[in-house]
Amino acid sequence: MAELPPTETVVLTAITTQLKDPAAARDEEYNLFYNDADNGSYHGGGDGNSLASRSSEPFTGYDTLDAPPNYDFYANTVVQGKARKSRPSLYQLHSILEDDGIPPPQYEEASGMAHRCIKGGESSEDEVETEPQVEPARFGWVQGVMIRCMLNIWGVILYLRLPWITAQAGIGFTWVIILLSSCITGITGLSTSAIATNGKVKGGGTYFLISRSLGPELGGSIGLIFAFANAVAVAMHTVGFAETVQSLMQDNGSSMVDPINDIRIIGIITVTCLLAISLAGMEWESKAQVLFFLVIMISFVNYFVGTIIPATPQKQALGFFSYRADIFAANFVPSWRGPDGSFFGMFSIFFPSATGILAGANISGDLKDPAVAIPRGTMMAIFWTTISYLIISATIGSCVVRDASGSLNDTMATPVTEGCVGLPCQYGWDFSDCISNRTCSFGISNYYQTMSMVSGFAPLITAGIFGATLSSALACLVSAPKVFQCLCKDKLYPFIGVFGKGYGKNDEPIRGYLLTYIIAICFILIAELNTIAPIISNFFLCSYALINFSCFHASITNSPGWRPSFRFYSKWASLVGAVVSVVIMFLLTWWAALIAIGIVLFLLGYVLYKKPSVNWGSSVQASSYNMALSYSMSLNQVDDHVKNYRPQCLVLTGPPSFRPALVDFVSTFTRNLSLMMCGNVVPGGASPAATDAAGSSSHVAWLNKRRSKSFYRGVVADDLRVGVQMLLQAAGLGRMRPNVLVIGYKGNWHEARPRCIDNYVGILHDAFDLQYGVCVLRMKEGLDVSHSLQAHVNPAFEMDNRAPSVPATNATLDPDALVGIPQPCTEFQSKQGKKTIDVYWLSDDGGLTLMLPYLLTRKKRWARCKVRVFVGGEIQHIEEQKNEIMALISKFRLGFHDVQVLPDISEKPLAEHVKRFEDMLGPYRLNDGHKDSSAVEQMREGCPWKISDEELERNKAKSLRQVRLNEILQDYSRDAALIVLTMPVGRRGVCPSALYMAWLETLSRDLRPPVLLIRGNQENVLTFYCQ
Repeated sequence: MAELPPTETVVLTAITTQLKDPAAARDEEYNLFYNDADNGSYHGGGDGNSLASRSSEPFTGYDTLDAPPNYDFYANTVVQGKARKSRPSLYQLHSILEDDGIPPPQYEEASGMAHRCIKGGESSEDEVETEPQVEPARFGWVQGVMIRCMLNIWGVILYLRLPWITAQAGIGFTWVIILLSSCITGITGLSTSAIATNGKVKGGGTYFLISRSLGPELGGSIGLIFAFANAVAVAMHTVGFAETVQSLMQDNGSSMVDPINDIRIIGIITVTCLLAISLAGMEWESKAQVLFFLVIMISFVNYFVGTIIPATPQKQALGFFSYRADIFAANFVPSWRGPDGSFFGMFSIFFPSATGILAGANISGDLKDPAVAIPRGTMMAIFWTTISYLIISATIGSCVVRDASGSLNDTMATPVTEGCVGLPCQYGWDFSDCISNRTCSFGISNYYQTMSMVSGFAPLITAGIFGATLSSALACLVSAPKVFQCLCKDKLYPFIGVFGKGYGKNDEPIRGYLLTYIIAICFILIAELNTIAPIISNFFLCSYALINFSCFHASITNSPGWRPSFRFYSKWASLVGAVVSVVIMFLLTWWAALIAIGIVLFLLGYVLYKKPSVNWGSSVQASSYNMALSYSMSLNQVDDHVKNYRPQCLVLTGPPSFRPALVDFVSTFTRNLSLMMCGNVVPGGASPAATDAAGSSSHVAWLNKRRSKSFYRGVVADDLRVGVQMLLQAAGLGRMRPNVLVIGYKGNWHEARPRCIDNYVGILHDAFDLQYGVCVLRMKEGLDVSHSLQAHVNPAFEMDNRAPSVPATNATLDPDALVGIPQPCTEFQSKQGKKTIDVYWLSDDGGLTLMLPYLLTRKKRWARCKVRVFVGGEIQHIEEQKNEIMALISKFRLGFHDVQVLPDISEKPLAEHVKRFEDMLGPYRLNDGHKDSSAVEQMREGCPWKISDEELERNKAKSLRQVRLNEILQDYSRDAALIVLTMPVGRRGVCPSALYMAWLETLSRDLRPPVLLIRGNQENVLTFYCQ
C-alpha cells in the first residue's frame, strides 16, 4: 500500500482536486490559517504542548477546525506571555467562507489573533509572547489563611478579657459563650467555604463572595459595612495593645500624661507603625504575621507551664493557687458584676474575638488557590482556636480565685473559715476586707493581666499580648482596604472610586490604607476596649448573617450554576446560622442592631434605585427565574376568564428606539398591568450580523432606560410578513402570550412599492386569522424618528411621512450607541390635562374599543381626561338609543357617563371630499370599464395590485362611510387628547390592499390628535357578570 501523505497534504490535496474554481484558493488560505503547517491543528496560539494546541485528529479521528477542550476557552483572564486560545465560532464551522479569505470574527479573540487575521498570515509563538510581568506574592492555605485567621481570632480578648469573662459568667457559661460563638463562626465558615469553591474567587474577600452570590444590592451594602467594621477592629486591637503597654508603665511607676491619654498616644504611634508595615507590601506583612504566630505559641507554652508550677506567696496574694477542684467548682458558676454583668453582655464583649475567621478570605486575591485555601484554612483555624479558648478558660478558672487583695499581709497562720469571706480562707489567706468593700485589685474578676501573673515568665505573656493584638490589628488593617478596594472598583456607590486605584505588582490599595488609618485613629481616641468591642459585634454578625443566607439562597434556588466543590455544608444549617446571627444582634444591643440593619437597607435602596449595570449571575437572578417559571406554570392550570382579560400587546416597533411614541403609548396602559412585547424583524438570511442585530441586548437596555416595562423579541426572516407571522405564533410563554397586535400607521404607503402595501395589509389579515385584536396608531407628525438618528429603517416598518427626497440608507446605527443618545420626548410622556378621549364605538368588537380608553384613564397622566363615547344612530330614536348604550356601559362599570348618538353618520359626504378620495385611488385603479373577468385579468398582468372598477363599486358604500366618518371626526374631535375609533375590516380577496389603505388614510387624515384604530377579535373582553 502506498504511504499516506501527512494530514495537511491530504487536506490541501482534497481542496485542490475537488474545487476547480477561484474559491479553492480562498479555502486553501482559510485552511492554512487554521491548520498549523507542522501538525494540522487548529491554530490558536499558546504552548504547543498543550491540549488545545495539538492536532484535533487524535481526539476526533480526522482533521477538523473543531478544537479539543481547553482551559482558555472558558477563562476570562490571559496568562502573561502567552497568546489567548479561542475556539472557532459556530459560523466558521457551518457557514460558507467569505470571498476575501479573511476568517469572520470569533467569539473569543485575543488581541494578537485579530492582527494576524488582518495580515492574512501566520506568526510564530515567539512573536505573540510578551515580556512576562513580575508575579505577585501568593500564599498557601497555612500561611495565607489558617495562620492569619488564628492570629486574628487570638486577639486582645484572649489575653485581656477571657479571664475576666470567665469570672463573670463562670466556666460553664463561658464555655457556652465560646461554643455558641464557634457554632456561628463554624456554620459561617462552612457557608464561606461553599461559596468560595463555587467558581474562581478574586480579590475582595467577604464583599466579593456576598456580592457575586446575592448580587450588588446586598453585596455592596455589606461590603461597605464590613470594611468599616474591620477598620474599627484595628482600633480595638490597637487599644488592647496600648492598654498592656500602659499597664506595664504603671507597674514601673512611669506615665506620659494620664492613663487614658497614654493609651491614646501609644495607640496612635502603634497604628502608624502598622501602617508602615502594610505599605511595605504583603510579603513583609506576611512575614510579620509568621513572627507573631511563633511568639503567641511560645506564650501559650509559657502560660501552661506557669499553671503547673507551685504558687509562690507573691502569686497567692494575687489569687493564684495552682489547680484546685474547689476553685474550679466555685468558678464554674456565674458571678455577674457591673453594668455589663449578664450573659449577653459578656457575649457581646467576647464575640469580636471569634470574628477573625474571614481574615484569610479577605485577601482572596493574594492566595494561590482560594478555592482550596479558604475552606481548609478557615475550618482548621476555627477548630484550633475554639479548643484553645476552652482550655484557657478552664485552666484559668481552676487556678485563680475571683478576688484577691495582692497584699502579702493578708496571710493567716492557720486556715480559718469562721469570720473569713471567700474561698482563699481555706488556703490561709484572708481577703475579706477587699471582698466586702469590693476594692480587690486582683483576681480574675479585677485584674486584666491575670494570664501574665499565672505564667512562668510574665514578659513572654506580654510578648504574646503584643503579638496577638498587633497581628489582629495588622490583619484588619490589611483586610479593610482590600475589601473596600474591590467595592470601589465595582463603582456601586459615588465618590469612593478614588480608593479603588492599586499600586505595585500586588495592586496594593494605598489610598484605602490611609482611609482605614484615619478611621482607626478616630476610634482609638475612645481609648476604652469595652466600648469599642460591642460597636463592631453587630456589623460582623450582620456580615455573617448575609454570608449564611447567601449559601442558603444559592442552594434553595437549584441553579445549575451552584456547584461548590466543598460538599460539607447544609443549606438548612446556613439558614439557622443566618437567623441566629440576626437574633443575637438584637439580644446584644437592640438599638445598634436597628442602626446596622437601617444602614444596610439604606445602602440596599440606593443600589436598587441606581440599578448598576453589573451582571454577576447572582442567586437572586436564579430565584427570580424560579418564581417566574413557577407562576407561569401555575397559569396553565387555570382557563382564561373574561374577568381576568388583559390586553397583552405585541408591538411592532422595529428597534424600539426608532419609534419611542409607540413604545410610550402602549407602555402607558400596560405598565404594571399586562404584557408588552416589542417585536423587531430583521429582513435577510440568517447570519451572525443579522442575529446580533435582532437579539441585541442594547434594545432591552434602551427600554429599561426609558422605564418601559416591556419585553423585546427580535427575529430574522426573509421579509417582514414572514417575520411577523413568526412573532404572532411564537411570542410569549404559556398564558403569558400576546393577544393584541399594535402597529404604527404606514404613513408613506402611497410612496411604497405595491408589495410592501400587500405585506402591511397582509399582517393585519394574519393577526385576525390568529384571533388577535389589532390596534393601529397614527400621529400627525409620524412615529418613526430613525431619520433623526441617521439610521436605516426597515422599509416595511416605516410609519412617517418622510419626503421622497430622503432615501433610506443601508447603514444601521450601532444599537449600543442608541442607549447613550438623549431620550426623545413624546406627547405620551406628559400630563394630558382636562381634555377628552373620544371613543367612536361604531361596531361591537367584544369591548376592546372601550377597554383601552378605560385603562388609560386609570393612569395619572390621563386621569383628568373625560371619556366621550360616540355611537351611530337614527334621528328618530336618539334618546332611546342613548339610554340603551348608557345602560350597557353602566353595567360594565367603566365610569363613562358621556354618550352621544351620531344621527348624521349615514349622510353622504361632501363632494370635494369624495373627489379627494378618488384622486388618491387614481394611481391604483385599473380603469377597466367594467369589462368581464378574463379581460380584467389580462389587463392586470404585470400589475396585479391594481383595483378593478368592479371591486371599487362593490366597496363603494364602505368607502363613502370612511369619508363621512372623517368629516364627523373633524367636527367633534378636533381638540381631543386622543381619538379611539373602531377600525374597518377589509374582507380578504374582496377589498384590495391599496383600497384598504385608502380607507385608513381617509379615516384618520388631517387630524391633530393621535388616532388609535381598534378592532377586537370579536370575543368578549368585558362582562357585567360576577362569575
